[in-house]
Amino acid sequence: MADTPAGNLQSAQLQTRERPRLVIFDCDGVLVDSEPLSFQVLSQNIALKGASIPMEDCYRLFLGKSLTTTTEILSREFNVEFSDADLDSMRIQLFSLYRRELRPIPGIAALMQNLDLPVCVASSSQLERIRLSLEVTGLRANFEPNIFSATMVANGKPAPDLFLHAAQEMGVNPRHCLVIEDSPAGIEAAQRAGMTVVGFTGGGHAQTDSHRLSLEALSPKAVIAKISELSPFL
Repeated sequence: MADTPAGNLQSAQLQTRERPRLVIFDCDGVLVDSEPLSFQVLSQNIALKGASIPMEDCYRLFLGKSLTTTTEILSREFNVEFSDADLDSMRIQLFSLYRRELRPIPGIAALMQNLDLPVCVASSSQLERIRLSLEVTGLRANFEPNIFSATMVANGKPAPDLFLHAAQEMGVNPRHCLVIEDSPAGIEAAQRAGMTVVGFTGGGHAQTDSHRLSLEALSPKAVIAKISELSPFL
């Protein structure tokens, strides 16, 4: 049998991966460990409406989705209706909880100090909530003014609209973007936008086998549990 040409083998082994030109971070569960707090407030207010949804089902149904989508699902599937006054009250409760208890994801501050690539945030949360989350965790200066909310586009995740909007605003072709996401909806949105996506399970809500499997089922580039594991992709 003929030997494989050494030059061809070495060339295949040493192929280098192109660096991304923009890193797009989801906020909740990727930059800040906010999902347990957010779902605590949501669950309490659902209970006040006389409904009971197990926390595991709340995560499955609502994680990574916009407030508009969440309220539509609650109305359609559980007959739970939140008025504007209800939503205002929930926002006040949540913001108070954030100011007391919200923390950054471990390792994210160090990553931002050393990252030499353009970055932005693309989150399903409303802009006021994103900015508060980043402010109380000391991360806002790393991203301002490049903060994009689902309220800026017609369709939230899992539609690709938000990621495409972020890429356009940042002047980067979607195929050169790397997205960091903690939710199935976010991973699907990034893939539909034609971007490379890494799943992240380091948030307090995401450290279960079932959550990791839900991300792996979508075949992202990788699924990681620590921010330090992002290095090979940057």
